Amino acid sequence: MRIVSLLASGTELVCALGAGEMLVGRSHECDSPEWVKRLPAVSRPTFDVTGSSAEIDRLVRTRLAAGEPLYEVDERLLVELAPDVLITQTHCEVCAVTPGDVARGVPSALCRRQVVALRAGTLEGILSGFVEVARVLGREARGRDFARECLDRVESVRHRTRGLGRPRVACLEWTDPIFAMGNWGPELVDAAGGESLLATPGGHSTTTPWEAVVQADPEVLVVAPCGYPMERTLPEMPALAARAGWSELTAVKAGRVYVADGNRTFNRSGPSAFETAEILAEMLHPEAFEPRHESRWWVPYRS
Repeated sequence: MRIVSLLASGTELVCALGAGEMLVGRSHECDSPEWVKRLPAVSRPTFDVTGSSAEIDRLVRTRLAAGEPLYEVDERLLVELAPDVLITQTHCEVCAVTPGDVARGVPSALCRRQVVALRAGTLEGILSGFVEVARVLGREARGRDFARECLDRVESVRHRTRGLGRPRVACLEWTDPIFAMGNWGPELVDAAGGESLLATPGGHSTTTPWEAVVQADPEVLVVAPCGYPMERTLPEMPALAARAGWSELTAVKAGRVYVADGNRTFNRSGPSAFETAEILAEMLHPEAFEPRHESRWWVPYRS
Protein backbone atom coordinates (compact mmCIF):
# COMPACT_ATOMS: atom_id res chain seq x y z
CA MET A 1 0.00 0.00 0.00
CA ARG A 2 1.22 3.50 -0.89
CA ILE A 3 0.13 6.42 1.27
CA VAL A 4 0.30 10.17 0.76
CA SER A 5 -0.53 12.07 3.93
CA LEU A 6 -1.59 15.68 3.45
CA LEU A 7 -1.92 16.21 7.20
CA ALA A 8 0.86 16.41 9.78
CA SER A 9 -1.19 14.56 12.39
CA GLY A 10 -2.04 11.89 9.80
CA THR A 11 1.65 11.35 9.10
CA GLU A 12 2.38 11.02 12.81
CA LEU A 13 -0.46 8.54 13.14
CA VAL A 14 0.65 6.35 10.21
CA CYS A 15 4.09 6.11 11.79
CA ALA A 16 2.67 5.40 15.25
CA LEU A 17 0.67 2.53 13.74
CA GLY A 18 3.90 1.03 12.42
CA ALA A 19 3.08 1.78 8.79
CA GLY A 20 5.62 4.51 8.13
CA GLU A 21 7.24 2.48 5.37
CA MET A 22 4.02 2.87 3.36
CA LEU A 23 4.37 6.66 3.18
CA VAL A 24 5.51 7.92 -0.22
CA GLY A 25 4.54 11.59 0.10
CA ARG A 26 3.63 14.22 2.67
CA SER A 27 2.29 17.73 3.10
CA HIS A 28 4.55 20.76 3.40
CA GLU A 29 3.81 20.80 7.17
CA CYS A 30 4.64 17.17 7.98
CA ASP A 31 7.70 17.21 10.22
CA SER A 32 7.37 14.35 12.69
CA PRO A 33 9.04 11.91 12.94
CA GLU A 34 12.08 13.80 11.65
CA TRP A 35 12.78 11.34 8.84
CA VAL A 36 9.50 12.14 7.03
CA LYS A 37 11.03 15.44 5.92
CA ARG A 38 12.94 13.38 3.35
CA LEU A 39 9.67 12.46 1.63
CA PRO A 40 8.51 14.66 -1.27
CA ALA A 41 6.10 17.44 -0.26
CA VAL A 42 2.91 17.29 -2.34
CA SER A 43 1.31 20.51 -1.09
CA ARG A 44 2.23 24.14 -0.54
CA PRO A 45 0.49 27.23 0.82
CA THR A 46 -0.80 29.77 -1.71
CA PHE A 47 -0.01 32.76 0.51
CA ASP A 48 3.04 34.12 2.30
CA VAL A 49 3.30 32.35 5.66
CA THR A 50 6.41 34.19 6.85
CA GLY A 51 4.73 37.39 8.04
CA SER A 52 3.40 38.40 11.43
CA SER A 53 0.21 36.99 12.95
CA ALA A 54 -1.73 40.04 11.78
CA GLU A 55 -0.34 39.79 8.24
CA ILE A 56 -1.12 36.08 7.96
CA ASP A 57 -4.63 36.62 9.28
CA ARG A 58 -5.23 39.38 6.71
CA LEU A 59 -4.00 37.23 3.81
CA VAL A 60 -6.09 34.24 4.89
CA ARG A 61 -9.26 36.29 5.26
CA THR A 62 -8.71 37.95 1.87
CA ARG A 63 -8.29 34.63 0.07
CA LEU A 64 -11.25 33.02 1.82
CA ALA A 65 -13.48 35.99 1.02
CA ALA A 66 -12.48 35.70 -2.64
CA GLY A 67 -13.14 31.94 -2.68
CA GLU A 68 -9.48 31.23 -3.37
CA PRO A 69 -7.73 28.13 -1.98
CA LEU A 70 -5.20 28.38 0.82
CA TYR A 71 -3.28 25.32 -0.34
CA GLU A 72 -2.32 23.77 -3.67
CA VAL A 73 -1.64 20.13 -4.42
CA ASP A 74 1.10 19.26 -6.93
CA GLU A 75 -0.90 17.23 -9.46
CA ARG A 76 2.10 16.01 -11.45
CA LEU A 77 3.95 14.79 -8.36
CA LEU A 78 0.85 13.11 -7.00
CA VAL A 79 0.42 11.19 -10.26
CA GLU A 80 4.05 10.07 -10.07
CA LEU A 81 3.67 8.88 -6.48
CA ALA A 82 0.51 6.90 -7.40
CA PRO A 83 -0.89 6.56 -3.85
CA ASP A 84 -3.52 4.01 -2.90
CA VAL A 85 -4.61 6.16 0.07
CA LEU A 86 -4.74 9.92 0.61
CA ILE A 87 -5.09 11.25 4.16
CA THR A 88 -6.56 14.72 4.62
CA GLN A 89 -8.98 16.56 6.96
CA THR A 90 -12.28 18.41 6.99
CA HIS A 91 -12.11 20.09 10.39
CA CYS A 92 -10.46 23.38 9.42
CA GLU A 93 -9.99 24.87 5.96
CA VAL A 94 -7.29 27.21 7.30
CA CYS A 95 -5.01 24.78 9.10
CA ALA A 96 -4.33 22.07 6.51
CA VAL A 97 -5.20 20.61 3.12
CA THR A 98 -8.88 19.66 2.77
CA PRO A 99 -10.65 17.28 0.35
CA GLY A 100 -11.60 20.39 -1.67
CA ASP A 101 -7.94 21.23 -2.16
CA VAL A 102 -7.32 17.64 -3.19
CA ALA A 103 -10.20 17.69 -5.67
CA ARG A 104 -8.73 20.77 -7.35
CA GLY A 105 -5.32 19.14 -7.72
CA VAL A 106 -6.12 15.49 -8.38
CA PRO A 107 -6.77 14.22 -11.90
CA SER A 108 -9.56 11.76 -12.60
CA ALA A 109 -7.10 8.87 -12.71
CA LEU A 110 -6.48 9.34 -8.98
CA CYS A 111 -10.07 9.92 -7.93
CA ARG A 112 -10.54 6.19 -7.53
CA ARG A 113 -8.01 6.17 -4.72
CA GLN A 114 -9.32 6.08 -1.17
CA VAL A 115 -9.42 9.42 0.62
CA VAL A 116 -9.56 9.33 4.42
CA ALA A 117 -10.61 12.71 5.82
CA LEU A 118 -10.10 13.20 9.56
CA ARG A 119 -12.68 15.51 11.13
CA ALA A 120 -11.82 15.75 14.79
CA GLY A 121 -12.96 18.53 17.10
CA THR A 122 -12.77 16.59 20.34
CA LEU A 123 -10.43 14.02 21.88
CA GLU A 124 -13.02 11.33 21.23
CA GLY A 125 -13.21 12.44 17.61
CA ILE A 126 -9.44 12.29 17.26
CA LEU A 127 -9.39 8.75 18.61
CA SER A 128 -12.22 7.69 16.26
CA GLY A 129 -10.13 9.05 13.40
CA PHE A 130 -7.17 6.98 14.55
CA VAL A 131 -9.26 3.82 14.35
CA GLU A 132 -10.68 4.77 10.94
CA VAL A 133 -7.23 5.34 9.44
CA ALA A 134 -6.00 2.09 10.98
CA ARG A 135 -8.95 0.25 9.43
CA VAL A 136 -8.15 1.59 5.97
CA LEU A 137 -4.53 0.52 6.41
CA GLY A 138 -5.56 -2.97 7.49
CA ARG A 139 -4.38 -2.38 11.07
CA GLU A 140 -7.66 -1.88 12.92
CA ALA A 141 -6.67 -3.95 15.96
CA ARG A 142 -3.49 -1.91 16.37
CA GLY A 143 -5.51 1.27 15.90
CA ARG A 144 -7.90 0.36 18.70
CA ASP A 145 -5.03 -0.54 21.02
CA PHE A 146 -3.23 2.68 20.21
CA ALA A 147 -6.37 4.78 20.78
CA ARG A 148 -6.76 3.14 24.18
CA GLU A 149 -3.11 3.90 25.04
CA CYS A 150 -3.59 7.56 24.11
CA LEU A 151 -6.76 7.86 26.20
CA ASP A 152 -5.09 6.14 29.15
CA ARG A 153 -2.29 8.70 28.99
CA VAL A 154 -4.75 11.58 29.40
CA GLU A 155 -6.75 9.79 32.09
CA SER A 156 -3.54 9.16 34.05
CA VAL A 157 -2.96 12.91 34.18
CA ARG A 158 -6.57 13.49 35.21
CA HIS A 159 -6.19 10.98 38.05
CA ARG A 160 -3.01 12.67 39.32
CA THR A 161 -4.65 16.12 39.40
CA ARG A 162 -7.70 15.04 41.41
CA GLY A 163 -7.76 16.85 44.72
CA LEU A 164 -5.44 19.62 43.55
CA GLY A 165 -6.52 23.21 43.08
CA ARG A 166 -8.06 24.09 39.73
CA PRO A 167 -6.58 27.36 38.42
CA ARG A 168 -8.53 29.35 35.85
CA VAL A 169 -6.77 28.98 32.49
CA ALA A 170 -6.95 30.87 29.20
CA CYS A 171 -5.26 29.31 26.18
CA LEU A 172 -4.72 31.52 23.13
CA GLU A 173 -4.45 29.95 19.68
CA TRP A 174 -3.60 33.20 17.89
CA THR A 175 -2.40 36.60 19.09
CA ASP A 176 -3.38 39.13 16.41
CA PRO A 177 -6.34 38.97 16.35
CA ILE A 178 -6.84 37.09 19.59
CA PHE A 179 -8.26 33.58 19.20
CA ALA A 180 -9.28 31.59 22.26
CA MET A 181 -8.36 27.93 21.85
CA GLY A 182 -11.38 25.71 21.32
CA ASN A 183 -11.70 22.19 19.93
CA TRP A 184 -9.99 19.69 22.26
CA GLY A 185 -8.08 22.44 24.11
CA PRO A 186 -10.64 22.85 26.95
CA GLU A 187 -10.70 19.06 27.41
CA LEU A 188 -6.93 19.00 27.85
CA VAL A 189 -7.09 21.86 30.35
CA ASP A 190 -9.74 19.96 32.31
CA ALA A 191 -7.67 16.76 32.32
CA ALA A 192 -4.63 18.74 33.47
CA GLY A 193 -6.52 20.02 36.48
CA GLY A 194 -7.58 23.47 35.31
CA GLU A 195 -10.75 25.41 34.58
CA SER A 196 -10.85 26.44 30.94
CA LEU A 197 -11.95 30.01 30.16
CA LEU A 198 -13.25 31.66 26.97
CA ALA A 199 -13.92 28.46 25.02
CA THR A 200 -16.10 25.35 25.13
CA PRO A 201 -15.05 21.73 24.47
CA GLY A 202 -15.51 20.80 20.84
CA GLY A 203 -16.31 24.36 19.75
CA HIS A 204 -14.26 25.96 16.99
CA SER A 205 -11.56 28.38 18.01
CA THR A 206 -12.91 31.88 17.43
CA THR A 207 -11.80 35.49 17.50
CA THR A 208 -12.06 36.86 21.03
CA PRO A 209 -11.90 40.52 22.05
CA TRP A 210 -8.85 41.24 24.17
CA GLU A 211 -11.21 42.88 26.62
CA ALA A 212 -12.79 39.46 27.20
CA VAL A 213 -9.40 38.06 28.21
CA VAL A 214 -8.88 40.95 30.62
CA GLN A 215 -12.36 40.49 32.06
CA ALA A 216 -11.86 36.73 32.50
CA ASP A 217 -8.59 37.49 34.32
CA PRO A 218 -6.99 34.03 34.06
CA GLU A 219 -4.69 32.76 36.77
CA VAL A 220 -2.70 30.99 34.05
CA LEU A 221 -2.27 32.22 30.48
CA VAL A 222 -0.94 29.84 27.82
CA VAL A 223 0.00 31.25 24.41
CA ALA A 224 0.29 28.53 21.75
CA PRO A 225 -0.52 29.88 18.26
CA CYS A 226 -1.65 27.32 15.70
CA GLY A 227 1.24 26.27 13.47
CA TYR A 228 3.83 28.21 15.45
CA PRO A 229 6.80 26.72 17.28
CA MET A 230 7.96 28.62 20.36
CA GLU A 231 10.80 30.40 18.58
CA ARG A 232 8.28 32.03 16.27
CA THR A 233 5.84 33.00 19.03
CA LEU A 234 8.34 34.58 21.42
CA PRO A 235 9.20 37.58 19.16
CA GLU A 236 5.47 38.42 18.95
CA MET A 237 4.91 38.34 22.71
CA PRO A 238 5.98 41.98 23.36
CA ALA A 239 3.11 43.17 21.16
CA LEU A 240 0.68 41.06 23.19
CA ALA A 241 2.18 42.34 26.44
CA ALA A 242 1.71 45.93 25.25
CA ARG A 243 -2.08 45.55 25.18
CA ALA A 244 -4.11 47.53 27.69
CA GLY A 245 -4.65 45.66 30.93
CA TRP A 246 -1.84 43.13 30.41
CA SER A 247 0.10 44.09 33.52
CA GLU A 248 -3.05 43.82 35.65
CA LEU A 249 -3.80 40.22 34.70
CA THR A 250 -3.52 37.82 37.63
CA ALA A 251 -1.46 35.44 35.49
CA VAL A 252 1.03 38.20 34.65
CA LYS A 253 1.36 39.40 38.23
CA ALA A 254 1.87 35.82 39.42
CA GLY A 255 4.45 35.03 36.71
CA ARG A 256 2.23 32.34 35.24
CA VAL A 257 2.29 33.22 31.55
CA TYR A 258 3.66 30.45 29.36
CA VAL A 259 4.58 30.18 25.69
CA ALA A 260 4.09 26.70 24.26
CA ASP A 261 4.66 24.98 20.95
CA GLY A 262 1.31 25.36 19.22
CA ASN A 263 2.43 23.45 16.16
CA ARG A 264 3.48 20.06 17.48
CA THR A 265 1.44 19.85 20.67
CA PHE A 266 -1.66 21.96 21.39
CA ASN A 267 -3.16 22.31 17.91
CA ARG A 268 -2.18 19.12 16.10
CA SER A 269 -4.87 16.42 16.16
CA GLY A 270 -2.44 13.52 16.19
CA PRO A 271 -0.73 11.36 18.79
CA SER A 272 1.14 14.36 20.20
CA ALA A 273 -2.16 15.90 21.37
CA PHE A 274 -2.35 13.26 24.06
CA GLU A 275 1.01 14.33 25.47
CA THR A 276 -0.29 17.89 25.82
CA ALA A 277 -2.26 17.10 28.97
CA GLU A 278 1.06 16.34 30.68
CA ILE A 279 2.58 19.56 29.32
CA LEU A 280 -0.31 21.59 30.70
CA ALA A 281 -0.17 19.80 34.05
CA GLU A 282 3.47 20.84 34.43
CA MET A 283 2.42 24.49 34.06
CA LEU A 284 -0.70 24.26 36.22
CA HIS A 285 0.64 22.03 38.99
CA PRO A 286 4.42 22.38 39.32
CA GLU A 287 4.13 21.02 42.86
CA ALA A 288 2.98 17.65 41.49
CA PHE A 289 4.57 17.37 38.02
CA GLU A 290 8.25 17.52 37.16
CA PRO A 291 8.91 19.99 34.29
CA ARG A 292 10.00 17.24 31.90
CA HIS A 293 8.79 19.16 28.84
CA GLU A 294 10.02 22.61 29.82
CA SER A 295 12.34 24.28 27.28
CA ARG A 296 11.42 21.74 24.61
CA TRP A 297 7.65 22.32 24.43
CA TRP A 298 7.00 25.26 26.78
CA VAL A 299 8.77 28.10 28.56
CA PRO A 300 7.72 30.70 31.13
CA TYR A 301 7.34 34.20 29.72
CA ARG A 302 8.40 37.31 31.61
CA SER A 303 7.27 40.60 30.08
